[in-house]
Amino acid sequence: MHYPWWYVPYLTAPMLIAVISVLHVLVSHYAVGGGLFLAVEVRHAYRTGDRAYLDYLHGHAGFFILLTVVFGAITGVGIWWTIGLTSPLATEVLIRTFVFGWATEWVFFVVEIAAAFIFYYYWGRLPEKTHTTMGWIYAAAAWISLVLITGITAFMLNSGGWATQPGEQTFWAAFFNPQFLPQTVARTGGALLLSSLYVYLHASLTAKDARLRNMIAARSARPALLGAVLITVGGIAWYCFLPPSATATLQSAAVLNVLVALIFALTIVVFFLIYLGPYRNPGWLSPGFAGSLCLFGIAAFSTGEFIRESIRKPFIVHNVVLANQIAPHEVMKLRQNGFLQSGIWTRAFVAERCPTAVVDNQIDASKLAPRDRLALGETLFLYHCNDCHAGTLGYSAAGPLLKGRPRDQVRAMVERLDDNYFMPPWSGTPEEARIISDYLMTINPARPAGPRHFMKTEGSAEEDTE
Repeated sequence: MHYPWWYVPYLTAPMLIAVISVLHVLVSHYAVGGGLFLAVEVRHAYRTGDRAYLDYLHGHAGFFILLTVVFGAITGVGIWWTIGLTSPLATEVLIRTFVFGWATEWVFFVVEIAAAFIFYYYWGRLPEKTHTTMGWIYAAAAWISLVLITGITAFMLNSGGWATQPGEQTFWAAFFNPQFLPQTVARTGGALLLSSLYVYLHASLTAKDARLRNMIAARSARPALLGAVLITVGGIAWYCFLPPSATATLQSAAVLNVLVALIFALTIVVFFLIYLGPYRNPGWLSPGFAGSLCLFGIAAFSTGEFIRESIRKPFIVHNVVLANQIAPHEVMKLRQNGFLQSGIWTRAFVAERCPTAVVDNQIDASKLAPRDRLALGETLFLYHCNDCHAGTLGYSAAGPLLKGRPRDQVRAMVERLDDNYFMPPWSGTPEEARIISDYLMTINPARPAGPRHFMKTEGSAEEDTE
């Protein structure tokens, strides 16, 4: 609320972040695991003198650079652009808290880029030992970047005692949060597994020699299986170290339970397909088989990312920033002084749109015309609710969720939002609750015919008979 609002119709701005982030994560994990694959396999090809394999790895490195450096960099910038507009308070908190971590990660990112370009563009011009060393430098820098970013994103899910113990608000206390180790293990496993799946697909499409395809399949099977094991171990530890709010959200949302079951099912399918295919029968490596395997892996990984984002509610940053861009300690002040009055941009909007509501620099909307009250109600909705809900159409639209509810029930729900523990508390005055309720009633569809309709009809008939 302390920043201007960026409105994305239908999809909502946070879902736009999710789309870009998932695309970036699917590539960034390949950047880590694929770098390790290239380092290990180039060393093996040099030791065995396998020129055909070296030629394949050269081609794979070009594909790797194009996907991870070019597309990965574009989506990475896209994430910063969207979170800065959509979640400015959370972005501010993360930058201030982890400024040392961000700076360190950017240093390693520069090392990654330099090592990757030298590794690829000086292929065949560097001594074998130097060329292999550049591959290992890239792989190490990429994995350290993963660790650094994981510490920050894990903090968003469980900040531990950092938010509740002022004396513990240090960089290291934030970085080594309860979710750090589980997510690092799971993401390392994801990097190994995803990179193997990409390698299978690429080899099935580009490697014409059957001996080469079979060798690539066999050599990539072990890291893939190890990755599946690490994902499972890390996922179990991830669940064990969830904060109570996240555990409650996960357990109570039916769709999330279905998605968790889907992740386990897909992981098991991927594990056995890798074991039965590339590990036991490398000759199965056809474009159809590799493509299906890759799709299963991407589906499992994307579902996991969606769940990780969804269960942070009612927070964006656990115990630090609520889902509506408000710090928890601000709620009581906003209830006392008013949501519209307390925000720079909301106050400016009211002064311009409804100047009669401003009396002695204080907002008093009690005597506004209905049209102006609805305009303020929509503003309240955008700032307080649109981080999670579209209006009438779109992602988790508020209108259909309210379908047929009477006005008094809508207002009671607004004033007691956090009765649903995955929603942030109402952060305005009682008058503002009435204003936003007026707006919500304009997007509240009529109640469909149901048991109440038939009960009323039957009762009316009985009254007429009597």
